[in-house]
Amino acid sequence: MSDLVVNRRLTLPAESIQISHSRSSGPGGQNVNKVNSRVTLRWSPGQCDAMPEDWKRRFMARHSNRITRDGDLVLHSDRFRDQPSNLADVRQRLVDLLLECQWPPKARKATRPSRSSNKKRLNKKKQHSQKKQLRRSPIPRD
Repeated sequence: MSDLVVNRRLTLPAESIQISHSRSSGPGGQNVNKVNSRVTLRWSPGQCDAMPEDWKRRFMARHSNRITRDGDLVLHSDRFRDQPSNLADVRQRLVDLLLECQWPPKARKATRPSRSSNKKRLNKKKQHSQKKQLRRSPIPRD
């Protein structure tokens, strides 16, 4: 297996990624019963020296629910019937997860709603209230 090129800033060495194969689940007849087409990828982001520290911190914070107690990220793929397609799929999913956390999120600029949007919102509330009032039964007078 070759190194995983994420972008020009980061290339994960092939030794840091462990790939295993197993039988896929679900329908598929003899193909599922005979062929080890499911691919499992294990990668330890905490032990990756090629990755910048800030990027690593963001990745581990964002995907902490996917990381095991041993510190490994585990991804499975059994979407396709053949092993090479599943391998390409699981590698691409790892690249996508890494690229999500490449840059820190932009800080939100606090803004106020415009006067016209406030006016529209209040008019809608009044119309809704009037609609509800019209649906009420009239109060009988003595």
